Amino acid sequence: MKILLVEDDKKIAMFIKKGLVEQAYSVDIASDGDEGELLAGDNDYDIILIDIMIPKKSGFSLCKCIRASNPTVPIMMLTALDSTDDKLRGFDAGADDYLVKPFEFLELLARIRALLRRRAAGQDTPGMLQYADLEMDLATHTVKRSGKTVDCTAREFALLEYMLRHRNKVVTRTEIAEHVWDTSFDTGSNVIDVYVSFLRKKLDMDFSPKMIHTIVGVGYILKEDFRGTN
Repeated sequence: MKILLVEDDKKIAMFIKKGLVEQAYSVDIASDGDEGELLAGDNDYDIILIDIMIPKKSGFSLCKCIRASNPTVPIMMLTALDSTDDKLRGFDAGADDYLVKPFEFLELLARIRALLRRRAAGQDTPGMLQYADLEMDLATHTVKRSGKTVDCTAREFALLEYMLRHRNKVVTRTEIAEHVWDTSFDTGSNVIDVYVSFLRKKLDMDFSPKMIHTIVGVGYILKEDFRGTN
C-alpha cells in the first residue's frame, strides 16, 4: 500500500522508509508541512504518517488540512510530544493514532496494519480481504483460494492486495508501479507484467473461473465474471 511520511529528520525518515519498503509498502517522503499538503492533495495514499514539529506548517495544522479534504484516509501522528494535552490536540486535529518517539519499528508496523485493517473493515471482514473464493489474511500474510493456501512472495502479496482493494476496477500499470513498486512507470520495463504472470500461475492456473484479466493497452482487472483479453 502507498504511504506518505511527513518527517523533516532525514535520518529518521530514511530509517522508517527502509523498514516499510522491506515490508512491500510504497513510501513518499515530505520534509515540511507545505510539501506534505501538496503530496497528500495530489496522490491517493492508504495511510499518512505525520511528525508534529515540522517546518512551514505544524503537524497539527497539516492534519487538519488533510482531514478537511479527505475524511477517510488514516492519519498517524509521530512525535516526541508525549503530554496528554498534545495527544488530545492531535486527535482533535483529526488523527486516528498517536505514536510517541522513540518507538520500536515493529510497534509502528503493527499500528499501521491495524489502521489499514480498520479502514478495510467497512468492506471486508476485519483483517481480511475477500472476493469470491479468494481470501487474504493481512495479519498473517496468507492467501487462500477455494480453501487452499497459495504461497506468495512479499511483492506478489503486495500486488494482490492492491488488486483486491480495487477489485472490479481496471488498474493501470502506472498506478501499480506507484503503489506497489514506489516508482514511476518505466515503459521499457516488463516487471509488472512478469509479477502479474506469477500471480496468474498461482491463482488462476488450477482454479476456475480465472480472476486476473488483461485490459490491452491499459492494465489489469481482478474480476470473477469477465469476458475480455487474458
